[in-house]
Amino acid sequence: MLEADVIMRGRDPREPIMAHPPDTDSDITLREFLEAVKKHDKGIKLDFKSLEPLSPSMLLLQEALSGTGHPVWMNADILSGPGGRATPLQPQVFLSAVRYLPTHTVLSLGWTTGWTAGTENPGYSWEMVHEMEDICKTLEHPVTFPVRAALMAQSVPQLTWLLQQSDSYSLTVWTGQDDKFVLEDLQLFRKQFDISRIYFDLPEPQRAELIITE
Repeated sequence: MLEADVIMRGRDPREPIMAHPPDTDSDITLREFLEAVKKHDKGIKLDFKSLEPLSPSMLLLQEALSGTGHPVWMNADILSGPGGRATPLQPQVFLSAVRYLPTHTVLSLGWTTGWTAGTENPGYSWEMVHEMEDICKTLEHPVTFPVRAALMAQSVPQLTWLLQQSDSYSLTVWTGQDDKFVLEDLQLFRKQFDISRIYFDLPEPQRAELIITE
């Protein structure tokens, strides 16, 4: 999979580009990125930090990927989560924009989160997972929930319950650059659920160790 952020260019011509905030410009547009991906056997994960580039991006996606079997994931934080300070995207606006994408498109729907070393970081609460389920239970697309590895040990009952609500749900485990967590905590989920229900977006050393300790 290739993962990249999509933002709206901060100057004319205004169009979706591949860049991570706070950047406002790039040497590659979303159109160019999608054309390049079509030539290779790669899936893509597009991360949206704002709603501004969403509508024009959908037009480009429908045009560039029609008739292809490339895996496509659309990622956005749509709810406030544990320690989250960023403003989440409005859930219904995001979901309304992506609803016409092919039904095999995976919606990666997460929470804004934070983690601070040396403090007691709360996990995903029952209120958070119930709110997410209320939003996702009528969706036709498969959904993966990006969850922060350092917060999973505090959230075992909640995340287990959420996965049990639909066979089309999965977890994608990720980590912040400076986060600290115990790999054994992730094994609880790896052993409890089929490998098709949990993905690990971790640095190579941690991912390799997770596989070795399986």
